[in-house]
Parts: sequence; C-alpha cells; structure tokens
Amino acid sequence: MIFHRAPGLVLLAAALLASQLAAGAPFVPRDEAVVLETLPSKPGDPAAAELRRLRAAVAADPRNAEAAARLARRYFDLAMAEGDPRYVGYAQAALRPWPETAATPVEILVLHGMLHQYRHNFGRGMENFELALKTDPANSEARAWRAAILMVQADYPAARRECALLAENATELHATACTTYVEATTGNARAAHERLAAALARRTDVDPDFRVWIVTRLAEMAWRIGDLAAAERHFRQGIALGIDDNFLLAAYADFLLEQGRAAEVMPLLKGWARSDTLLLRLALAARTLKLAEGEKYARTLGERFADAALRGEKLHQQEEARYLLDLRGDAPAALAAASENYRTQREPRDALILIEAALAARDPAAAAPALQWLESSGFEDRRFREAAVRLKALKP
Repeated sequence: MIFHRAPGLVLLAAALLASQLAAGAPFVPRDEAVVLETLPSKPGDPAAAELRRLRAAVAADPRNAEAAARLARRYFDLAMAEGDPRYVGYAQAALRPWPETAATPVEILVLHGMLHQYRHNFGRGMENFELALKTDPANSEARAWRAAILMVQADYPAARRECALLAENATELHATACTTYVEATTGNARAAHERLAAALARRTDVDPDFRVWIVTRLAEMAWRIGDLAAAERHFRQGIALGIDDNFLLAAYADFLLEQGRAAEVMPLLKGWARSDTLLLRLALAARTLKLAEGEKYARTLGERFADAALRGEKLHQQEEARYLLDLRGDAPAALAAASENYRTQREPRDALILIEAALAARDPAAAAPALQWLESSGFEDRRFREAAVRLKALKP
C-alpha cells in the first residue's frame, strides 16, 4: 500500500550495482565515478534536468540532509514508477552519510525505511519508521508505510491499528484508503469499493499520483467481486492520468490477459521491457499471440533472474515463479520459488502463484500456508477459490 507515487522519469545515471562478467564473478569498480551502464533519457526532458540539479546540489554539499533527501526521494519515485531497482541503489548512496539512528533527521529515516522495504528487508524498514515516529508521532508517511508492510505480511489486525493511528493526522481520503485496503482483503471488497469510491468523489484536489494509487485499488476491488465493467473503467481512469506507474500497468495487463485480450497488452506495455514485472506480462501476451518476440522476451527475463541470483537479490521471486510456471513449464522450480517468496511476502498475488504452482506440481501440502490464509482472511476472488478447490481435490 503505497500512498506516494511520482511520474516515472527516464534519465542518464551511473550504475551503482555490479554487473556480471561472463565467468559469473561480479565486477566491482575501484572508482565510484565509473559508469557501468547508461539508462535511456529523452532529449530535453525537464525531469532529467531536475535530477541533474538535485545531484549537483548533493555533490556541492554532501552533508546537506535536505538536498540528499530530495535526491533520494526522486530516485525512489523512479524505482516505483519504472520498476527498476537500480534507482534504489542510487538513493541509498545519497543517504549513506546518515546512519539509521534516532539522531538522524526524520525525513532521512523515513527514506531509509522505504528503501529497505523495497528490497524486502521489512524488519529494518519497520525499525526506521518506528524511529521516525518516536521523533514525529504525527508523521503520516511513516505510519502509512508501516501499514503497507503489515499488509504484505498479512498481519491484518496490526494493519488496522496502524490505519486507525493514521486517521488521527491524515486526511479523510488517506485514512479511508488505508482502512478500505484492509477491508477489501478481508472479506469486504464490495463495501470497501463503495466507501473508497465515495471518498474519492468528495475530493476534487487529489494529487494525480495518489489518484493513480486509488483508482488502481478500486479496479482491483471491482475485479475481485466480478464487476468487470467497473474494473475496466477504473483501470482506464488510471491510464488516462498519463502517469507512469509500474503497478497500474502490471495490474491492468493481468486483467487483460485473464479476459483473453492479450493483443491489447502489447501496445499497453510497449517500451516497458526494462521493467522485469512488465517484461513478464509482455512475454505472456506474446506467447499467447504466438509472436516471434515472445521467446526473446522470455529469454531476456530468464537472464535477468539469473543475474539477480548471482547478485543475491530476490526482489521479484513472485514474477520468477510465474515465469518458471507459465513460460518455462517447470512446475517444481516454480513451486520452490513461490514457496520461498511466500515466506516473506504474503499478499494475495503471492498466495495465488503458490497455489497455482502447487497445483501444477501436484503437491497440495506445499500450498498449505496459502490455503490457510485464504480461509482465515475471507479473501474474495473467484480465481483463488477455484484454484484452491482444484488443489484440494488432488489425491495425495
């Protein structure tokens, strides 16, 4: 549950992550100024110029906390919008002078927490948000991120408590967005959809980035309860805002794929192959349409997962499990990836790939945690329920 999103920016940046040599050993440059990779940028892009100014301000005064926070936040926005984790490395480098202690400015602590949660280091993220809240109990951003992590961990009672605390200092719309997100995951999707839609309708001054987050959640809720027309409408509202948002694009692509509309996924995600999550959807759509580039997409995706494994990164295990299951037909490997992923991430889509992989591998016991979550949460979704019924019907 992420309340702060910004338009995606495509910029020139020096890569801070190690690239892999042919032998598989990581290359670590001696000079941090060495450019390992150049990311694409649009000539004359004002956002690129803004980032150059932010980087110059930090270079001129590396101990300026406000300048570093602005640069780190912009990089984080890029990572969220583009689905590119390299920007998180740039953000962490900008914050390096400030330790994760109570003496560090609140804004920096919140950013440390955001970056840790992006890398799935949820414990460290929660610690930073807690430190920030001790200094500034009214900090709504830290509170919202705590609720977000608790939702990822499927700790719904704790997430509700965070939402209640958030309501003490946030706007009505932010508080409603928090509580309805929990409600929609715990058996009250229709009522949650109505409440959130009504709260959004009462506001005319909603930040476009926040509006994208809301309409994406509304689309998911409507899809979940089988109101496909409403889901389509919400997705299109989000797309019409013209804001790059990796999660919106992935969710809409999944919706289109399920509706047998793979041909619409290709233009939707054109130019987004740099994002692992969106490249997966491109590969799935291309395979469905029997397009020649489908195998190229799948091969590139496999190479990226292999490179991430060499770096010790496990940021997209859910997508890797789906890749192994749907594109490579390797049910045992998919089940292994989905099981490992579910140990740290227990959102609905994490449960679904675990159930589907267990079904393909004919191993119901492996999906027991996801099946238990499905029953205890009250989560409403026909796809989940049908897959669970098929899995339970398998003979040991």
